[in-house]
Amino acid sequence: MGRWIGPALSGFLIPLLVLCGAAHAAEIEGVKLDDKARVGASELVLNGAGVRTRVFFRVYVGALYLRKKTGAADAAIADAGPKRVAMHMMRDLASDQLFSALEEGLKKNHAPEQLAKLEPQVKQLGAIFSAVKAAKTGDVFLLDYVPGAGTRVTVNGEGKGTVPGEEFNRALLRVWLGEEPADAALKKAMLGG
Repeated sequence: MGRWIGPALSGFLIPLLVLCGAAHAAEIEGVKLDDKARVGASELVLNGAGVRTRVFFRVYVGALYLRKKTGAADAAIADAGPKRVAMHMMRDLASDQLFSALEEGLKKNHAPEQLAKLEPQVKQLGAIFSAVKAAKTGDVFLLDYVPGAGTRVTVNGEGKGTVPGEEFNRALLRVWLGEEPADAALKKAMLGG
């Protein structure tokens, strides 16, 4: 009888454990990340995530969501579909400090003439971050690219504004995935490495 229960039970438990494992989200530095995200009508998958550090401070857990996984930065940037960059704050910052870091990343990854074309959108993003005032530990900033609409900024589930333009979103992604990323280890992690 014990031989019959063992295989029957294992035949039931193994699929159950596999299903339970698939339902759990990834966890980095105590931050639980969903395996999937919805942007507009599209379901995205977690491409990769890691910790953004500056000097020796952990600033946020950054996560990249795409329609399908890729380890190639150029493919992620060139994809015209919906995308999400999630920033789970690990320390308190003034929102202008967070925006300043994004702006620095834009400058490092674009020629002056490219930045000049993006200036209206960069100013709009700056105004959105300025209105937020502060980024506190535990806050979640979402930068969702919605084709046809632009980059939607959401903080803790509350929409803060949308910056138009596909090219602007590609420029913003280069902050993390460009030739001179904000954090090389985070770039590698966001690309699933």
